[in-house]
Amino acid sequence: MQWNEQIPVSEYAKLAGEFNPGHFDPDAWAALAKEGGMRYMVLTARHHDGFALFDDPESSFTAVKSAAHRDIVAEYVEAVRKAGLRVGLYYSPLDWRFPGFYFPGIYRDNAEQLRAQYARQIGELASHYGKLDVLWFDGGGNEWLGFGGLEWGSKGWQARAKDKPYTGSFDWKDNETVAHLRQLQPALVINDRTNAPADFRSREGDGALGDFENRYPWELCTTITEGAWGYQPGAKVKPFKQLIHLLVGAAGRDGNLLLNVGPRPDGQIDPPQADRVREIGRWLAANGESIYGTRGGPWLPAAYGVSTHNGSTVYVHLLEAPGDSVLRLPNLPVRVTRASLLHGGPLQFNQSRQELKITIPAGAVDLVDTIIRLELEQPWTTQAVVPVLSR
Repeated sequence: MQWNEQIPVSEYAKLAGEFNPGHFDPDAWAALAKEGGMRYMVLTARHHDGFALFDDPESSFTAVKSAAHRDIVAEYVEAVRKAGLRVGLYYSPLDWRFPGFYFPGIYRDNAEQLRAQYARQIGELASHYGKLDVLWFDGGGNEWLGFGGLEWGSKGWQARAKDKPYTGSFDWKDNETVAHLRQLQPALVINDRTNAPADFRSREGDGALGDFENRYPWELCTTITEGAWGYQPGAKVKPFKQLIHLLVGAAGRDGNLLLNVGPRPDGQIDPPQADRVREIGRWLAANGESIYGTRGGPWLPAAYGVSTHNGSTVYVHLLEAPGDSVLRLPNLPVRVTRASLLHGGPLQFNQSRQELKITIPAGAVDLVDTIIRLELEQPWTTQAVVPVLSR
């Protein structure tokens, strides 16, 4: 909101005197995540506005030193770890309070202060909260002067394209900061939003689901509401079917899903968002074997939906009701020994050299996701994929 409404830094900073989430219950958050079928959590420890939910000995713009007087990160980490979930933290190296973010060549001293804060705060997070599992960077690397960066063009000052890297001489020293982070947290995995080597790549937003990709790990991050990442009163929660299709679509493309909720100012998860998380959890409790521990394929995503597999078991997710009673897929170079509904009886099928035909009774169609379970004579090779030209 600070960026969208162009709120001056001095005015925005006053909000720290009001931030006191009296109903923040990290154990309730962790319980909701588990009920939703999640295996790990990621908390925004500091966003682009610069306000930290943890202590920084050289900054007063923190939850510890303002109205809340709480180390939110410490409470969160303890609760998540106690619940048996993996612990993740989000951190943005960007800070809109520093003009050196935009023009490090001109505001060199200021840019050096920002760089020092980045290294210092990452050190704080890596040193004081025990074992961390995920560090989710945002706005780092070439985004430093891509997100909101400016340059002089034929029409005056213009926004730099997000994918256009900064080419100046100032070095944000991502490699050094991340190397120190890995030294302190050797089992940590990090995403690709710095210039340092990453462990997985990130896609953002519903429209970024993208293509099948199994050459490297990747994750789709998107939000549970229609466009609101932070809390917005009355924000519309996405339909259950849409969110299941994002989850299944990511798994079928060999990726993972990170689903964002925006807590209310008092620290509670908004009830409509919490209800949707629980609804997804109930679906996963019934259908999780087709998601957890699987890889994408063997068939590439197409009009029929997607497929996942685990060993010699393949799951075909029909994400739209089939137009007729027969599903036709290209044949696999391995014999199918059985076809059945994930929650139902066996299905008739015919496997020829060209195609696999599966007969689906009309009453078996699930309007969200009809899941067919196939047993193969031998395990499927993870790297092999089969294109689908038609349903």
